[in-house]
Amino acid sequence: QVQLVESGGGLVQAGGSLRLSCAASGRTFSAHRMAWFRQAPGKERELVTRITWNTGFTYYADFVKGRFTISRDNVKNTLYLQMNSLKPEDTAVYYCAAAPEYGGRYDYWGQGTQVTVSS
Repeated sequence: QVQLVESGGGLVQAGGSLRLSCAASGRTFSAHRMAWFRQAPGKERELVTRITWNTGFTYYADFVKGRFTISRDNVKNTLYLQMNSLKPEDTAVYYCAAAPEYGGRYDYWGQGTQVTVSS
């Protein structure tokens, strides 16, 4: 079983920055890709960015391109999300997720961390 634990959320003013972390643990951690999703109140969960664990290939949703950066530490089994130039509309609960298999679903999810951006 894989456990994902996010940290780093908080309250920040518009234009500020936050760095989220997602620590993966379990007897054997292996993922094809990992991602950050977010869900704002009254809205559906949406994909923010993802990374292929071995190759480092990344994808970003248009609404975060140029502002957010996803990265990972293969040794520490930790996923990061650097968020710069934050906007009030970035306010949401942010979740990390792991997909063990190529083309498979995101089977493992963290508990989420709240990010609040004040105007």
